[in-house]
Amino acid sequence: MASGGTVGNHSAADHAALSGKRILLVIAGGIAAYKCLDLIRRLRERGASVRAVLTRAGAEFVTPLSVQALTEDTVYRDLWSLTDESQMGHIRLSREADLVVVAPATANLLARMASGMADDLAATVLLATDKPVLVAPAMNVRMWLHPATQANMALLESRGVRRVGPNDGIMACNEFGPGRMAEPMEIVDAIAAHFAGLPPGPVHRPLAGRRALVTSGPTHEPIDPVRYIANRSSGKQGHAIAAALARLGASVTLVTGPTREPDPPGCTVHPVETAREMLAACEAALPADVAVCAAAVADWRVADAAERKLKKEGGGPPSLVLVENPDILATLSQPGARRPALVIGFAAETGDVLAYATAKRARKGCDWIVANDVSPGTGTFGGSENTVHLIRADGAESWPTMGKDAVAARLAEAIAGHFA
Repeated sequence: MASGGTVGNHSAADHAALSGKRILLVIAGGIAAYKCLDLIRRLRERGASVRAVLTRAGAEFVTPLSVQALTEDTVYRDLWSLTDESQMGHIRLSREADLVVVAPATANLLARMASGMADDLAATVLLATDKPVLVAPAMNVRMWLHPATQANMALLESRGVRRVGPNDGIMACNEFGPGRMAEPMEIVDAIAAHFAGLPPGPVHRPLAGRRALVTSGPTHEPIDPVRYIANRSSGKQGHAIAAALARLGASVTLVTGPTREPDPPGCTVHPVETAREMLAACEAALPADVAVCAAAVADWRVADAAERKLKKEGGGPPSLVLVENPDILATLSQPGARRPALVIGFAAETGDVLAYATAKRARKGCDWIVANDVSPGTGTFGGSENTVHLIRADGAESWPTMGKDAVAARLAEAIAGHFA
């Protein structure tokens, strides 16, 4: 990697942020481990000290002697080494640092981190540390996009683990896609951003500069001041999508119906009650690059909601005249200067999911539909998992059952891929 200009562009800010900082670098087993030699050099150039933990698999790609020469410190490898434990126990090793960096962070190590395993020195250090952790994932594109890896990454991020990358590119296996470890200077920038006090979140921000509009939750259509028509939507999926898009750098406006979900970090949130209020808030949020209509909007409302509570006296239930609510997805999908470049709808069905959702995509005029089965017993409404199908003009892609955070992360990556 050429030095000159790249180092010059970052040196002043990086030196200020990194001078005197102690970095514990965990090097796992992947071809990208060779980049860690340059990463160590870049960090030390900026005044940071680096101590390394090298996994058994990592030592298949870089030698302990190379790492030791660059860190000028002991390279720690074996949990059961009496020599290492006499010099520095894994508890001290995990805590005598200002930041723990895992690069490359393999699918295997991410899974063990998420599970809280402590079966080697690297995993034990990561479980024992009370310091912030930054991971730089590196793996085959299919491994990165696998729902298990996405779920593990989403779980780790929910625990405060920061992420840089992975980047798109050609893999060692000659496949193309997200999975390449971030370049050393990208990791340096991410470390500097942490010490500069910037908000947590992945430095992999392919949606930076993009505006996203997300709807979430149900709508409540009043019958009278105390009663309303609604549905069972919890807002979990919509809120997770808003958070995932924000983590990828988008400027997110979340328009949400009544829900118990906390506001996702990094989003501008507009709470509403009714479908008409939701439509007005969506139109006010335009222009946007992408709109994700995940809200379960009530199809009908009472034509003339009572201004006072309806009483049972008078014999028999009241007669409610229903009228159709505005169609938010179809409205946002209409051609025009303010139409988002990518409009994504949701189709909650109870049978013939693919057929109904495919027809809905054509009828509404949106670009993509995310379809799921909400039949009784599926646990979709209010649950933590979802089984979805992503339907585009060129066909449908069925995803396995995964957590709603993982669904959101995978959809956000697909959106980023679309704009890339």
